Amino acid sequence: MTVPPNHPRYKTLVVREYLARMVDDGLVDQTGLISHGRGEAFDYLMGGKTLEPSLKAEKVAAAHLLKAKKPLICVNGNATVLCAEKLIQLAKIIPAPIEVNLFHRTEERIDKLIKYLESKGGENIIGNIPTARIPGLEHNRALCSETLHNCDCILVPIEDGDRAEALVKMGKTVISIDINPISRTSKAATIPISDEIDRALTNIIQFIKGLHGKRDEIDLLITSFSRDQNRREVLSEISEFLKSQ
Repeated sequence: MTVPPNHPRYKTLVVREYLARMVDDGLVDQTGLISHGRGEAFDYLMGGKTLEPSLKAEKVAAAHLLKAKKPLICVNGNATVLCAEKLIQLAKIIPAPIEVNLFHRTEERIDKLIKYLESKGGENIIGNIPTARIPGLEHNRALCSETLHNCDCILVPIEDGDRAEALVKMGKTVISIDINPISRTSKAATIPISDEIDRALTNIIQFIKGLHGKRDEIDLLITSFSRDQNRREVLSEISEFLKSQ
């Protein structure tokens, strides 16, 4: 059955087909399809929209990215092919470098993802020559650049829980975009954002534009945020949505 463009499921089906094509092209690992499917399930539970506590976390994330001395955006295959343009836009307005980092790492796939980002307007993308390691990790996601190793604030869309925990242990402010509010990543991150990645990046970009130069508001946003309270509010809104069905 062909789904028309005005159908509520049209975008979901288009994204699925696109990710499957990116697997064939070698940019996304097959396990990335499973990860995306889990995200879709939580998006249904949220009513397919940004929840109010998620919006609050996105504004706090913007504040942290503006205040950081050495911010970094670190992306995997899914994040890259789903939102390359918005990741690049965000990197330019912070400003911050982008690094590609993969669990199922091959030099060929790293190179393909870097070239993909460059084709969308990205510049000086990091990732093809790792020069450092994240302490406490044994798998390939421990491999990183000196830029990542030395950053003070890192945005990690669609992250692995153990690496999020390791980054926090290094003393970094970790901003995650993981639509699942009960994942290891969301529980470990300094600022867990429970939202679909495209919506989250759109909101963060808008908040950064509005917060530039507002130091007092930035400080207040950062000091008044509670990770655990925010996650509880997300879960409460999901519960209320389910009760209304």
